[in-house]
Amino acid sequence: MFQRTSVVNNINVKTGIFSSILEIGDSHLIQGFSRALAVQREAEIYFGDEGKFEQYSTFLEPIPQLSINENIIMNKQNLNPFIKINNMDILAISTSSIVHIGNTCHVSLENRTKHFRQLLPSEEQS
Repeated sequence: MFQRTSVVNNINVKTGIFSSILEIGDSHLIQGFSRALAVQREAEIYFGDEGKFEQYSTFLEPIPQLSINENIIMNKQNLNPFIKINNMDILAISTSSIVHIGNTCHVSLENRTKHFRQLLPSEEQS
């Protein structure tokens, strides 16, 4: 893997959550993984047995890995051995995402979120 020196004068990240990555410098492998059940309810009720990922096909289905069957010929010339960042402001890094300043060989990021909206019966239906 080609190596360059990453030079960062200033980086400001307000929020980094849920399997997010801030990487400065070279890395061989980056893996991010996040699972979430997002429930929106009109009434604050918790039944005690909620939150089993294996109950939902969203978390069980395999993600297809597409293979590249093409011959790729690439020539690159990095005349400057430095990756230079003067100033970077980031509001948020979230849910298996990455901000990377540098070189990486392999990156694998996965986020699976199942959203629920549970509303009370409307008065018209009663």
